[in-house]
Amino acid sequence: MSVDYPITTAVRQLREDHVEFVPHIYTYVEHGGTSVSAKALGVPEHQVIKTIVLQTDEKQPLIVLMHGDLEVSTKQLARTIGVKHVELCTADVARKHTGYEFGGTSPFGTRKRLPVYAEKTIFDLRKIYINGGKRGFLVQIDPAELRRVLGATEVEVGTRE
Repeated sequence: MSVDYPITTAVRQLREDHVEFVPHIYTYVEHGGTSVSAKALGVPEHQVIKTIVLQTDEKQPLIVLMHGDLEVSTKQLARTIGVKHVELCTADVARKHTGYEFGGTSPFGTRKRLPVYAEKTIFDLRKIYINGGKRGFLVQIDPAELRRVLGATEVEVGTRE
């Protein structure tokens, strides 16, 4: 059974970098978050990885990859990467840096190459589900590919707040 899926810039990068992936399409729900996609795919929300676009106090953009059931401690992240302050980017600023619309942001195939930080425990999982570059589209991959393809740096900034 083959799934018909969009050929996004993320998919192009995955193919170019020889990343094995399984595409998953689901019905996107505005503001539904990872709980909706996890339920639609029948997987634990902890395995659904959010791509969060943030910026430092000097307006330097960065990406944090976080478990769907956790939040990012921006204070801890700022301390970890050695900056004064980190905040979420607006949807417009995030789109400018990544080329993706909010809810469809993938760390793969971004418009600009951004530093990527991934919660350390993501690498303990056998497989993860991460945005494929379009709302309602996740790709299942081996988390080791985050290091190999994106050069992701491990951080411990997840919180249950």
